[in-house]
Amino acid sequence: MIALLLKRLAVVALPLFVSGCVSADGGLDAQFGFSRVSEETGSALRKETVWVQNARESESIRARVRSMVQKKTIGADTAVQVALLNNRGLQAAYADVGASAAEAWQESLFVNPTVSIGASQITAARTIEGVVAANIIAFITRERRLEVASIRLAETQMKAVERTLSVAAEARAAWIEAVSAWEHVSYLNRAKVGADAAAELASKLGGTGSMTKADQAREQVLYAELTGRTAEARLAARLAKERLIRAMGVYGQDIEFEVPNALPALPRRVGTRTAIEAEALRNRVDLKIGKLELEVLAKSYGLSKATRFVSDLELGAGVEVEREIEEKEDGDTEKKDVYSGVFEASFEIPIFDSGEARLRKAEFEYMRSANLLAEKAVNARSEARSAYQAYRSSYDIARHYRSSVLPLRTTIEQEGLLTYNGMITNTFDLLTDTRERVNSNIQSLNAKRAFWLAEAGLTTAIYGGDASDGPEAEAEVAEAGGDED
Repeated sequence: MIALLLKRLAVVALPLFVSGCVSADGGLDAQFGFSRVSEETGSALRKETVWVQNARESESIRARVRSMVQKKTIGADTAVQVALLNNRGLQAAYADVGASAAEAWQESLFVNPTVSIGASQITAARTIEGVVAANIIAFITRERRLEVASIRLAETQMKAVERTLSVAAEARAAWIEAVSAWEHVSYLNRAKVGADAAAELASKLGGTGSMTKADQAREQVLYAELTGRTAEARLAARLAKERLIRAMGVYGQDIEFEVPNALPALPRRVGTRTAIEAEALRNRVDLKIGKLELEVLAKSYGLSKATRFVSDLELGAGVEVEREIEEKEDGDTEKKDVYSGVFEASFEIPIFDSGEARLRKAEFEYMRSANLLAEKAVNARSEARSAYQAYRSSYDIARHYRSSVLPLRTTIEQEGLLTYNGMITNTFDLLTDTRERVNSNIQSLNAKRAFWLAEAGLTTAIYGGDASDGPEAEAEVAEAGGDED
C-alpha cells in the first residue's frame, strides 16, 4: 500500500522535480569562474596565473618555481611571475571565486520541494496523507536571484583580479628595492676601497712625519664612516631581499637566488600619456568592483520590492488516502480506499512588518554605494595624474643627477686631487670633496630607484592594486638609501 502511495505521489510531484534536477551547465567545473580572472590579469600584466586545487598541481608549481629561481640571478619579470604562481594569499582569493561560482550555480537550481507523509487511525478508519510543498516565492524570484548571484560572482572575480595586481605590484616594487639596496652596497664597497687606500697612505706619511696627526685622523675617519655606512646598507639589502622573498612566497632551498647588483640604466626617453585619466577610468579594477556592488544593490532593491508584502509563500499539493473498513451482514469486513486531492497554501501575513524598513534600508545602501563609487572615480583620476607626474619628474631628476651632478662632482674631485698633489689644496678640502661626491652618488642611486618605482606605480594607477607593505617595509627602504647629508 505504501509503495502504491509513493508511486502516486511521484506522479503528482514530477513536474516540480524535473525542473530542479537540471542545472545550467550540467555540473560545476573545477575551474569555473577563474577564466575571467586569468584573462583580466593576463591583459594587464602579461603574466600567467594558476589556480592550484590539488597536490599534483601544487607539486608541479613548486618544481616550476624551483627551476626559475634556485641558485639563479632573477629579474623583475621572474620575481613577478613566481609571486603570481606561488603566493598563497592569491590562492585564497581564487578559492573565493570558486565558492562564489558554486553559489551562482546553486541559485540556478530550483528549490527542492518538501515531501511530507502522515498516517492516522481513528476507530476502524485509517488515513494516510502525503503532501508535496514548493516555495512559490523562491520560484518566482529565481531569475532575479540568479542575476544577483551572477553579479556577485563577477564582483568576487574582480576582487581576485585586484588581489593579483596587488601581488604583482608588490613583487615588482620589492625587487626594485632589493636591487637598489645591493647597488648601494656595491657602490659603498668601491668607495671604501679608495678610502682604505687613502687611510693607509696617510698612516705611512704620518710615520715619516710628512702628515700631521689631524690629517691622518681625517683620512681614517672617512674610511671608518664608509665602513659603517656599508654595514648599514648591507643590512638594509638583506632585509629588502627578505621582503622580496615574502612577496614571492618562496621558502627552503627556493630562497637561494640572487638579484642583480644594479638597477637597469635610465631609458633614453619616456613616453607621453595624454589620456592617463581616461585609461584609469576605463581599466581600474576598484571602479569595476564599485559598479558591480552598485548593480548588486539595484537588483537586490528590486528583489526587496517584489517580496515586500509576501516574503514567504508556499504551495503544497498531494493526495490523501483514507482506508475505510466496513462490516458486512455475514460478519466479514471489506476494506475500501478513498483517494482525495490535497491543496495547501501558507504565507506570512505582514501585520507588524510591512517591509517598509527593508525598502528604506536598500535605498540608503544604494545611495551610499553610489556616492562611494563617485568618490573612487574622482580619486582614481587624481591618482593617475599624480602617478604620471611622479613618473616624468623622477625621470628628469634621475637624468639630472646622471648627466649634470655626478660629472661635476667627478671634476671637482679630480681637480682637487691635482691641486692637493701640488700642495695647493689641503687634506680637509679634499676629504670634503670626497664625502660630497659619495653623497651625490647615493642621491643619484636613490633618484634612479625612485624612477623605477614610479614606473611601476604608473601601471598600478591605471589598472589598480596596491604595492604597499606597511610601515616596516618603508623603514627598511629608508635605511637602504643612506641619505646622510
